Amino acid sequence: MTDPTLDPGLFSSVPVAAGSDFPVQNLPFGVFSAPQRAHRVGVAIGDHILDLAETQAAGHLDGLGLPHRAVAAASLNPLLACGPEVWRALRLRVSALLTTEDAMGVDLDRFLVPATAATMHLPVEITDYVDFYSSIHHATNVGRMFRPDDPPLMPNWRHLPVGYHGRSSTVVVSGTPVIRPVGQLPGREGPRFGPCEKLDFEAEVGFVAGVGNPMGSTIPVVDAEGHIFGMCLVNDWSARDIQAWEYRPLGPFLAKSFATTISPWLVTLDALAPFRVDAPVQDPAPPAYLAGGAGGAVDLALSVELNGEVITRPRFAEMYWTMRQQLAHATVNGAAVTPGDLFASGTVSGPDDDRLGCLLELTWNGSRPIEVGGERRRFLADGDTVVINGRAEAPGATPIGFGPCAGTVMPARDGDRTA
Repeated sequence: MTDPTLDPGLFSSVPVAAGSDFPVQNLPFGVFSAPQRAHRVGVAIGDHILDLAETQAAGHLDGLGLPHRAVAAASLNPLLACGPEVWRALRLRVSALLTTEDAMGVDLDRFLVPATAATMHLPVEITDYVDFYSSIHHATNVGRMFRPDDPPLMPNWRHLPVGYHGRSSTVVVSGTPVIRPVGQLPGREGPRFGPCEKLDFEAEVGFVAGVGNPMGSTIPVVDAEGHIFGMCLVNDWSARDIQAWEYRPLGPFLAKSFATTISPWLVTLDALAPFRVDAPVQDPAPPAYLAGGAGGAVDLALSVELNGEVITRPRFAEMYWTMRQQLAHATVNGAAVTPGDLFASGTVSGPDDDRLGCLLELTWNGSRPIEVGGERRRFLADGDTVVINGRAEAPGATPIGFGPCAGTVMPARDGDRTA
């Protein structure tokens, strides 16, 4: 194994429970605060967080080319701008600190914070947000629902990663309540105004850009992963009735912009290396600038809980377009990417009923209710809690996870119920 941090024989000097999302082979990065500790960068290890700001202040991260602000800031953006060589050097040093028998002579206790004593924050200052539409199963199902007399996939779908720009100001960290949106809803006699009646989740996986590119340049598909720091889980909440009225001719707007939830930890591409697999065969072959090569996909098993009950288990490896291709396509026209840009995959769905990534598909737009907790459900009700989890497993590798991506639906504000 070329990367010593991935050795399944490594054991942390910090106790890690069996089945934890955060064994020492993972080492995801996030931003937290705790009593007497303002917002700063940490690394998850089992049920603890290694405080990198304090670790650096004590001199244990010297010699890595790591600016002070890179781990003492209230976001990961300064670290993202440092580039892959610094990211890997930091990961290697943290792994050594946590696994060496004498912890390199370091008293780790002073740098560790119990996760229960910490508050997690949005890990990055989201500089821009793009949501793709990269599951052929999801796109086909949606096409069959809303365009039953036409081919389910639009003519461009197999030739490029379809996407749209979302609203970065309403990207929130896991645990943040989501207020039911209001807007124009379609009706038989024209639109009416009120709270969304078809609120939905979307199980997605996102990646966050590190080093960007100048405006007017491109990021080739073969170089794309050098510009990606890590991945997270995403719930791109959707108001299906608002969307049905507004989306033609320009696509989603108010139906998506009210909230997008992400998990607090960014799992690096290095940590995910054992779980890389080939993407599905693309037919027709994409144009040269999207020819991504082997191993572009990541095999993640997602699960979605509604009020504590698992209702679906999508597989991320089944996505038609890969993150390499998404980033290459996003910049092929010369658009600039900056550290902290978030790119989401679009709804992760599979070919079977138990691998569909949203209620729109699970209930076929409400026409086939599902049973949850003894109730028939079509879409989300006030008080519902949605939790997305993701795990990666492969033979000969230590399983890792992402931590939960959770949100609870709150009622529409009283003053917004009528217009």
